[in-house]
Amino acid sequence: MLIPLKKIAGGVGVVLLAAVLINAVSDTREHAPDKENDTKEEITKIYALQIPDSLSFSGELMPTDDPEVLERIDRELLVNTYWQSNALLLFKRSEKYFPVIEPILKKHGVPDDFKYLAVIESGLQNVTSPAGAKGFWQFMESTAREYGLEVNSNVDERYNLKLATEAACEYLKDAKERLGSWTLAAAAYNAGQSGISNQLERQEASNYYDLLLGAETGRYVFRILAIKEIMSNPDKYGFQFEKSDLYKEVPSYEVKVDTAVKDFVAFSKKFDINYKILKVHNPWLRDTYLNNKSRKVYYIEIPEKGAYLSKR
Repeated sequence: MLIPLKKIAGGVGVVLLAAVLINAVSDTREHAPDKENDTKEEITKIYALQIPDSLSFSGELMPTDDPEVLERIDRELLVNTYWQSNALLLFKRSEKYFPVIEPILKKHGVPDDFKYLAVIESGLQNVTSPAGAKGFWQFMESTAREYGLEVNSNVDERYNLKLATEAACEYLKDAKERLGSWTLAAAAYNAGQSGISNQLERQEASNYYDLLLGAETGRYVFRILAIKEIMSNPDKYGFQFEKSDLYKEVPSYEVKVDTAVKDFVAFSKKFDINYKILKVHNPWLRDTYLNNKSRKVYYIEIPEKGAYLSKR
């Protein structure tokens, strides 16, 4: 504790000050940490990771006996393991969104491993990239329209998880048919089908791991595999959580709409929710109204009553 010197007068003040300083030093020594022991306890230990003997994507083995491949997967495992806050959020979100994605992949015959592609694309969030790609599956506007998603000022189905997953499946099946493997199809999701096809021809290669690619595409499949390995084995990589710590899907039902909606604020109140909650469940609705001159059928998700604590 610091004592203002101007409050201490004369010789008595000097004695008192000396006593205070002695006591302060004594107190510091008494409570000072044992540097040797405390340092050992306080330092966070960072460990090298043991690369699994076998890693595969969609049933296709990674050649981990290749030293160059081994270094690249080691990098991605380290980066994603020790970015703990991000990884823990991925675990939490996956509990909420994988149950939506997995059955759609299965329905289309697309391997379940592709759910991890959505993880590295967006972190399982409706984000927008610097290039303008949007949604969980990061569709550019032209590709979204090519695969049947509606994109305009009223509606952007890139933000509709179910419909965007359907479109992603169609793209991936086309890429697999053209390029010959699911690993190459995954790479094509980043670089485009023509981009990968041209590199295969130019380099006279037939395998992703034999291709020299740009930095982003060169890391792409390795990142997917690292995320798959970590999220499939949380204990192995030091992640501790309970089922109750994870995010849950809010029970909901769908309302069919085939007309214009003049005001979604008023529309939401009919279901005892507010506009914010309506948009949380339907981020693909981009405005407070819907023109729908074509009388297209839309399905709007409404949370079950009681899903949110207070009445809206």
